[in-house]
Amino acid sequence: MNTQRFIELGEGLGDVFELCELIRTNSGRLHRAFIFTTGESGVLSLAAAFDPAGEGNFMPIYICREGIRGNGKESARVTRFREAATQAGATPIPVEVRPSKDYSDRDQYYRHITGILRLNHLIPPLR
Repeated sequence: MNTQRFIELGEGLGDVFELCELIRTNSGRLHRAFIFTTGESGVLSLAAAFDPAGEGNFMPIYICREGIRGNGKESARVTRFREAATQAGATPIPVEVRPSKDYSDRDQYYRHITGILRLNHLIPPLR
């Protein structure tokens, strides 16, 4: 069975740099990159899903959750993320999701996003 789990890095600029570095150093494992948007509340989350390492069944999805305000123009953090993903051969996929504040706990929020990604065949189903 594949295990897919979100790993939060944080919301700040340094966290986005770390996510970009993870993409660069693991470019061969990069499955997909995502930009989660929350519509009316206008916050963005950046995320990258990686294929399992070696013979493992663990698919990590690193995320910088809701740390970027969407104000109509692209921030430098989003531009850096796009560049890192492009250099690794991926185009970040925009996915609209509900904001995390709509959920009673973070696990429920991540289950919601995982379901959206699986239904849209953006990450593999559980086996």
